[in-house]
Amino acid sequence: MSSRTRTRRVKTAAGVTTVRLPRQRGRRTAQPFVVVVPERPSLARELAAWTGHLLWEFRRPLIPTAAAVLAVAVTAVFHAVAWWSALVLAPVAAAPLAWLLVMQRRRPASGTVLGWRIALVVLASSALAWTVLAAGFGPLAGPLPLLWLLIWITAQTAWLIVRRTH
Repeated sequence: MSSRTRTRRVKTAAGVTTVRLPRQRGRRTAQPFVVVVPERPSLARELAAWTGHLLWEFRRPLIPTAAAVLAVAVTAVFHAVAWWSALVLAPVAAAPLAWLLVMQRRRPASGTVLGWRIALVVLASSALAWTVLAAGFGPLAGPLPLLWLLIWITAQTAWLIVRRTH
């Protein structure tokens, strides 16, 4: 039997099909190709791929969720590394109110526009106040997880409403 057609014993994992392609003609020094194909992906891999596909498909509508999860992680690191970072972040919580005052002076608004501006300032101020408190006391201290949940639900709902109308 020719060495080109004789099968060689190769150790592979259970449930894996190995296909060996013999050397190509004209290339005596080239090694043969070995293609390893898993027979069936595991259920965990299928679930991870499905979840990843869903997250990628809905990545823009989930921006507030990603920001909320990132805020928890960042404030946990701030609290663990330097609790006093809350003192540095505290003046930032007043920035939305300053923005509202500047916007009302530059472009005065009334009615619905003023309502949206005030709602945005309240949401941003509460989110920044939560960030300051979470950096100082830890994101899981006292009522901070509940406050985080309420801010996240409000931001996600407002984001979906605004994105639908524009």
